[in-house]
Amino acid sequence: MLYVSISCPRASACCLTRVTPSFVRPKRAPSAQRGDTVQEDNGVKLIDPLGEMLHPSWEEYATQLANAEDQELQEIVTEICQKAAVNQRKDASVFIGRDTRPSSKELSQAVIDGISVLGGQYHDYGLVTTPQLHYMVCCQNTQGQYGKPTLEGYYQKLSKAFTELIKKSLSSGEAQRQLKIDCANGIGALKLAEMETYFPKEVQVQVYNDGTKEKLNYLCGADFVKVHQKPPKGLDMKPNESCCSFDGDADRIVYYYKDTAGHFHLIDGDKIATLISIFLKELLAKMGQTLKMAVVQTAYANGSSTRYLEETVKVPVHCVKTGVKHLHHKAQEFDVGIYFEANGHGTVLFSKAAENTIRQLAKEEKDVAKREAAKVLENMIDLINQTVGDAISDMLVIEAILALKGLTLQQWDALYNDFPSRLLKVQVADRQVIDTTDAERRAVTPPGLQEKIDALVKKYKLSRAFVRPSGTEDIVRVYAEADTQENADALAHEVSLAVYHLAGGKGAPPQPI
Repeated sequence: MLYVSISCPRASACCLTRVTPSFVRPKRAPSAQRGDTVQEDNGVKLIDPLGEMLHPSWEEYATQLANAEDQELQEIVTEICQKAAVNQRKDASVFIGRDTRPSSKELSQAVIDGISVLGGQYHDYGLVTTPQLHYMVCCQNTQGQYGKPTLEGYYQKLSKAFTELIKKSLSSGEAQRQLKIDCANGIGALKLAEMETYFPKEVQVQVYNDGTKEKLNYLCGADFVKVHQKPPKGLDMKPNESCCSFDGDADRIVYYYKDTAGHFHLIDGDKIATLISIFLKELLAKMGQTLKMAVVQTAYANGSSTRYLEETVKVPVHCVKTGVKHLHHKAQEFDVGIYFEANGHGTVLFSKAAENTIRQLAKEEKDVAKREAAKVLENMIDLINQTVGDAISDMLVIEAILALKGLTLQQWDALYNDFPSRLLKVQVADRQVIDTTDAERRAVTPPGLQEKIDALVKKYKLSRAFVRPSGTEDIVRVYAEADTQENADALAHEVSLAVYHLAGGKGAPPQPI
């Protein structure tokens, strides 16, 4: 995978578009054509000037360029520069990073060649995680206000905040923390090894699947653990040990453990968001602040987590369309916005006003208890990578919260029980026949489908179900929850049949689970 960023909002946008043909439509790199050693490519990631995901308008431009014929390229570039009001006289700067896939180095060189030919400037960070490049772009374009735009700056900022938080937990008698980390044979292993020297000695990590023996994501990683509900290959779990898995480019994380009876327990993004919400709400209460805080989820979040957050934690929950960009943009509306997808991708955003208030209280508040709470929250702000989901940052946030609250993974897991669920796929002739509303939780077309789903949901306790078309292929995803696994499976099957009959199903009808 290749990550490419633009470091100046207006000036560099045109440079980004000019080099696009060099990396959006490359031939497969020779090193990725070796039979059993082939590693699946994950494309190119583009980062906006604030270290966040591209604005939808720039996604449109990127699509135009990727699909342009060579003879149309100059005309399209000129048109985009005019539409986006790009000042072509300013120097353009591009930040580049890559992961450990064999094809990444050659793709990266293609981008460098393109930038150089066009007279642009570039900074090649080499091997970095996706979130690290997001972080450094934000640092660069805030003139250092967010931190130093270097790997060293990233390690120092996060480790300093983490050490301060761990010190507070140690003073309250918390024992040494140990964690086993599955790095999915990806870039996270390299960067975690570099950062480990910055950790306080009271924290010990053991890295598994570091990429030296197996290929990326092979029987390991956050996706594998979540989908298969079992530990990754190569990680020997003892009862009640704390374990977590990153994904291949280290922007997602899930936790898990095995109980004394040998049963596997997954702690996914929903429970990560819940733990962080509880902790931040407690800190705000200690500070005497009534900042506007909310959790943002998608329809795939387990209904039990939504109910617990709203009814027990008393935090508002908002649902948006599937996709990190939708979660991130909604979270920006609050003083404190927390978002995590169930797959473990997420972060926390603080408004500038909220951050200024917290930092001021940490320095000037006369009440000792309020000032100490503000200091903890200030360190949390520094520990969180607000640009994007970051497995390393999220791991340190979780470990700090568990230490400060004196919680085990088992106690965290016991906050609430997930409703049993089932996710199925139905092949259809044309996915576009299904249109949705209410953050993809209700079907508008085809006629009669939502009414049928509503009738089926009424048959089961604590149930809900929704359908949404895939964004890339002619399939429809069906999600269902109910009070028991048997009922969740039955509801998902019945809804799948409704989709098959009312939305133009292809092939054989869905079979019972």
